[in-house]
Amino acid sequence: MLKTGNIPTIFKKQDQYFLSGNTQKIEFRQQKLKQLKQLIIEKESEIAEALNKDLGKCHFESYLSEIRIIKKDIDNTINNLKKWIKPRYVSTPIEQFPATALIQPQPKGVILIISPWNYPFSLAIMPLIGAIAAGNCAIIKPSELTPNTSKVIAKIINNYFDDNYIKVIEGGKDISQKLLKENFDHIFFTGSSSIGKIVMEAAAKHLTPVTLELGGKSPCIVDKNINVKETAKRIVWGKFLNAGQSCIAPDYLLVNQPIKSQLLEGIKEAIKTFYGEEPFHSPDYGRIINEYHFKRLSALLPQDNIIVGGQLIPQENYISPTVIDHISPNSPIMEDEIFGPILPIFDYSEIEEAIAFINQRPKPLAIYLFSNDKKQQKKILENTRSGSVGINDTVMQYGVLSLPFGGVGNSGMGAYHGKASFDTFSHYKSVLKRSFWFETNLRFPPYQGKLKWVKRLLG
Repeated sequence: MLKTGNIPTIFKKQDQYFLSGNTQKIEFRQQKLKQLKQLIIEKESEIAEALNKDLGKCHFESYLSEIRIIKKDIDNTINNLKKWIKPRYVSTPIEQFPATALIQPQPKGVILIISPWNYPFSLAIMPLIGAIAAGNCAIIKPSELTPNTSKVIAKIINNYFDDNYIKVIEGGKDISQKLLKENFDHIFFTGSSSIGKIVMEAAAKHLTPVTLELGGKSPCIVDKNINVKETAKRIVWGKFLNAGQSCIAPDYLLVNQPIKSQLLEGIKEAIKTFYGEEPFHSPDYGRIINEYHFKRLSALLPQDNIIVGGQLIPQENYISPTVIDHISPNSPIMEDEIFGPILPIFDYSEIEEAIAFINQRPKPLAIYLFSNDKKQQKKILENTRSGSVGINDTVMQYGVLSLPFGGVGNSGMGAYHGKASFDTFSHYKSVLKRSFWFETNLRFPPYQGKLKWVKRLLG
């Protein structure tokens, strides 16, 4: 295990390597991205096995949510990098004539990526793709709660990339604290709002810019004007993917009262279809990350009002897909993001009630609306605030690489994915080039008699 005393040395060497200029060459960036993709392809079985050990994920789910999206992001980045890296020329005002103005993307320097445990592979590597594309060096601190995946990430990066360029540093809280003392050029953190505040406080000491990908209670509104069966399937999939441990999973439902009973039946049917009569035996249903989170989630379950599920197996950190009804909006389960396989249901009569319910709470990372009514869709888009919105599906917006992914307010700041990742890890430098061949001397002292000409010529 790396000693915390080595961290300043590692950081200093990366800073020096960045100043060498190697990382800024487009051929270098493209080659490293291709190398990363090839390593992920070669190590797919190891990655999937590690995710299964840490979270109980099946290979299909690991590929869909952690491996495939990375490969697609790398391909998209390589294909567009030459376009992204080009300076963008902008117009200049008449008083600057003759001049050329441009905006030049420039790498920031040394990046710190602190990744979470719920999607421990993809949420470590996807920010790295942007850091590489923008021409930076990077240090990655994976979550210690997923030790098997952390080891695989360290193996892929530390065995095949120069430590002075990219380095994985494993460890616990002490490692994170030591890393946060260094003067990084950008910090990218994915995790809880509470830890995000700590990261931001540490970054403020160096005036380091941060990207915070946090979470929140993402609501799912279900209007009566929908295909109930298909809606139920899409809600169940998005909620219970990764055993509910997704930052953009539907946190609670707001259902139009006339279809509530019909939707509940659809949800019951979808759970049974997906995971069988006993989800514990399903190879496609995961486990809670550890005993702490199992106990936290178990404490949120009410004694009654469980419509579906509610089974607990402590020794396996297993909580079955669970739906609860008839609970108070002020109950403990509605205080913080659930981040587990428990789905509370509320009903409403008019869409304005649902909007008010959402707006009384911190801004979520996502809002979902199931409705074919364009007026309802417009009301949600215009009258709520969230990092993203999914209409007639859940979670799927994350896979659209042309859409920036990020939160707002308590659910985060900044965004990434595709071009947004390149932008996040780039500084857009403003450049003005002027010629010597023409000069009016109008701007130079003495100013006597010049003001009327300035007003006449320049306004």
